[in-house]
Amino acid sequence: MKVHVAVDESIYLGLMLVDVHDAESDLSRLLDRVAGGEEIVITRAGRPVARLLPLEATTPNRRFGLMKDKILTTDDVDETPEWLIEAFEGR
Repeated sequence: MKVHVAVDESIYLGLMLVDVHDAESDLSRLLDRVAGGEEIVITRAGRPVARLLPLEATTPNRRFGLMKDKILTTDDVDETPEWLIEAFEGR
């Protein structure tokens, strides 16, 4: 795999640049490096076309009680109508 490191004063300074053909054949190794925190730029004909970045683990922003007093139910919410029970049971 041919790996080039950008040394000019561009936004790619210090990043690993890998040609698309080399990236195809060594994708597994590149993913290992990305999983280790590196950022890799994929090039085609010497021009940057994509970046491989590690995914940040995200957790859903859930807050208990967020919908309190926003969802209203009737007093008979736990009672299933007989016609519905019959429909499910095929009667």
